[in-house]
Amino acid sequence: MTREPVPVIVGVARSGTTLLRLMLNAHTDLAIPPETGFVGQAAALLDLDDADRARDELLSLLTGFHTWRFLGIDDAELERALAALDPFDVSEGVRAFYALYAERFEKRRFGDKTPNYTMEIAAVRSVLPEAHIVHVIRDGRDVALSVSGLPFSPGSTMEEIARDWVVRVETARHEGRGNGEYLEVRFEDLVAEPRRELQRVCAFISLPFDERMLRYHEDADARLRELGFREESRYQPLALTREPPRRERAQVWRKQMTAEERAAFESVGGELLAELGYRD
Repeated sequence: MTREPVPVIVGVARSGTTLLRLMLNAHTDLAIPPETGFVGQAAALLDLDDADRARDELLSLLTGFHTWRFLGIDDAELERALAALDPFDVSEGVRAFYALYAERFEKRRFGDKTPNYTMEIAAVRSVLPEAHIVHVIRDGRDVALSVSGLPFSPGSTMEEIARDWVVRVETARHEGRGNGEYLEVRFEDLVAEPRRELQRVCAFISLPFDERMLRYHEDADARLRELGFREESRYQPLALTREPPRRERAQVWRKQMTAEERAAFESVGGELLAELGYRD
């Protein structure tokens, strides 16, 4: 059975994955939930021979996961959807979850946006062979400036942040290119030429282009409220997703990064920066 592509957006945190998620989610036929995080763990259930046990464990995994409260699906609703699958299959169970999310918005197709899947692409593909990986890449120096000081920063020094950036980008590129569909989208291109880049993504996932994607910011508040951001101050890390894309969001490091910070980052990430074509 040939299935329609499921876009799975991955990338280092603060690389623009939320921006692309909001853009694609604005499409009239595509729903992409907030971060899920549990698909990689669902892969461990694929080898279970007992279908009832697999169903129960998948239900427990999804409804007990820390992201579940942001997805707007009732536990009983998912339980009913899983019970209706006969015979039960873990991959079909995961698809049933996504379908429930899409139905909330009267949409037919679904996708995912979970940055940490950069490290779990093989597992995601084992659950969803139709996954089309969309890897958002941003100049690591801008990533470092953006993530530094945030609660989820991978470290307190430029070297630590650079090391995390290198590992995640290289892992996603290696895993993504092997044995499956994979597309790289540069953050810098996405904010400079959003129409062109969205057309590329739509072609990749066999989805007609929709002008509404360029007006994603008109509905950004509602999507951010899914994450519990009900206080204005909590919007700050994602504030710019509420506005049209800005070219000046790229290459911020040239004005804001000190010489010492740049040297520290490039001592670890310089080789990958050059490989990706990011110039001095």
